[in-house]
Formats: sequence, structure tokens, C-alpha cells
Amino acid sequence: MAKPRSRGKLPTARHRVRIKTPPLLFDATQRVIASIQRSVEGPFLSYWTSTSGSVCDNDVMALHELLRALGPQKQLTLFVKSDGGSGMASLRLVHLMRRHARRLTVVAPLNCASAATMLALGADTILMGPLSFLTAVDTSLEHDLSPLDHTNNLVAVSHDEVERVIRLWKETVGRGEDKVNAYQELYKYLHPLVIGALDRASSLSLMLCREILGYHMRDGKKIERISRRLNSSYPAHQYPITSREARALGLDVKDLDPVLDQLLQELNLLYSEMGQRAITDYDELNHHDNEITNILEGRGMQVFYQVEKDWHYRKEERRWVPMNDVSAWYRCRRKAGRVVKSKFHIR
Repeated sequence: MAKPRSRGKLPTARHRVRIKTPPLLFDATQRVIASIQRSVEGPFLSYWTSTSGSVCDNDVMALHELLRALGPQKQLTLFVKSDGGSGMASLRLVHLMRRHARRLTVVAPLNCASAATMLALGADTILMGPLSFLTAVDTSLEHDLSPLDHTNNLVAVSHDEVERVIRLWKETVGRGEDKVNAYQELYKYLHPLVIGALDRASSLSLMLCREILGYHMRDGKKIERISRRLNSSYPAHQYPITSREARALGLDVKDLDPVLDQLLQELNLLYSEMGQRAITDYDELNHHDNEITNILEGRGMQVFYQVEKDWHYRKEERRWVPMNDVSAWYRCRRKAGRVVKSKFHIR
């Protein structure tokens, strides 16, 4: 009889498969950052997330490591490229940078969406180029009681979508005595606690915007107007707010110098190469995932989060489940003439 395998471990044969890993381009990114530094005011830092990454609380600790090496500054310039994440993490990032620098400039040459837009709101000045855009910050969330999609994963529900369903229902049904309550029907498909959580999260989003803008704005009416427009005036969460519209909102937006924009695009390409998914297939039901999702970097140091785990497809549940997760934060520096990668313990 064959020896039973321990649960959660891969068969020995799979360990002989050569695991693909993403490239580390520390020297290349440092050269570009050195060129960028000559074109900006104050120390330059970069904050980049892949499509699989997001703005999260651990990024605060990673940024603190870079800022601690710099010390207090009069001016700080931050390159931001992200599709969003946690708005509360954005507030913490802004608070941290404001403790280290009197003035903050955010350079957003590409997508600076959702929670990343919140992060940009904390800057005195936002530099935007031809490919730049911010987005709305209206709330969507994955609740434990959210509906499931065809792969049995939780669906992100948007507060704006729920509000529009209710409004359309009221406009269509009218005000007759036999009118069915909109929420009564909606509860058949969406749990009441999910709707309650969305309303609470929407209030939180407004509060976060007000708090972040308050770090450099003193006009309360202006803060309220910008916060409400970003939370409820756009028909789509990913609506691209270009530099022209961002100025109309009341934000201090300036045009990005073309030479600086080209350097930032080059830096983004290097990060994109580092952030490519390196998937090693074992068989049709098992594969290994290796990917760098979040990168923060300054002169002489790079901190990044690397996802490294196995995935197994459970047919009976119709979903992929992670196994053997050794994902971790790492720090790259040059020591004794060579690049040294070491684990950066955040938690």
C-alpha cells in the first residue's frame, strides 16, 4: 500500500519541477530613479502595484522603512501607480508622509485609481501627463454574505449600483397602493447586512476624503464639495478623471514635464517586468504562482511583496484554493558590491 501523503503538501515529483520566478531589476530601477531625482524637488519615492496588488496596511510599514532612512524633509515627491485598495491604508500613508515632509507632490503618470486617488488627494500638488487619470472613490466591497459568482467566489457589490437599482425600481413601479417594497425584493438576492455594510462603507469613504484633504486644505466647503463629487457624481467607478477634470474639481494639478514623464514610463515598464506572473504548471489541477505585486522604492533601497504559493482546483467546490503559502515582504539593497535580497518582517 502506498504511503499516504501529508495534507497540504505537494507530491515529491512536483518539487523536481523548476519553479519560475519573476526578475529582480534593482540596479536598473535605481539608475532610472537617479535620473528622476535630478528632475524633482525633494527625495523621490515610488509606490507601484500590479493588477494583482492593492493599497494595503502593510504598505504603510514598507513606506515607513524608506522614510526612516531619509529622515525629516521639506519636500517629498511620490510616484503612484495603482488600481486602488484600502482607503484607510491611503489615509495612513498620507499621515505618515505628512509627518516626514512639509510639502508633498504626487506624480501620477498612469492609473491612480480608487484608493490611490485618495492617496493623491493628500498631496499639495498632483503632476499628471497625457496618460494620467484619477477615478471616483465610491464604495464597493466583498462581504462574507455577498452573492457568489459562477466560480463560487464572492462578488464585489457597489453602493452606487444598489442605489441605482432602488431608484430605478421606484421610478418604474410608481406610487400605487399595491406597490412592492424595493428592498423587500432586493433582499431575495442581496443580504440585508451587505446593504447595511455598503451604507456604512460609503459614509467611511466620505470621511476619509475629508480627512485626507484636510492635511493641506483649510476651506471646509471646498473639501466637502470635492469629497461628495468623487463619491457620488460619476456613473462608473473606473470613470477616468483626466487632468482637465481634476482641475475643475478644485485640485492643484500641474502638467507633467515630458522628459520626466518619459523617465516615469521607463520606471513603470521595469516594475511591470518585475510584476509579471510567473506560473509553473504541475498538472491541470495544480500550479505554483510567483509574482511581485507591491513595490516601494527610494535611493538605495527597494521593498516589495512577493506572492509565492501553490493553487489546487477542488472540483467538488468549483474553485481554486491556496496551499503552501510562503508569500512575504522583501528588501533589496546593494552591499559589498552586490544586490542583497532579505526578508522584511512586517507581521
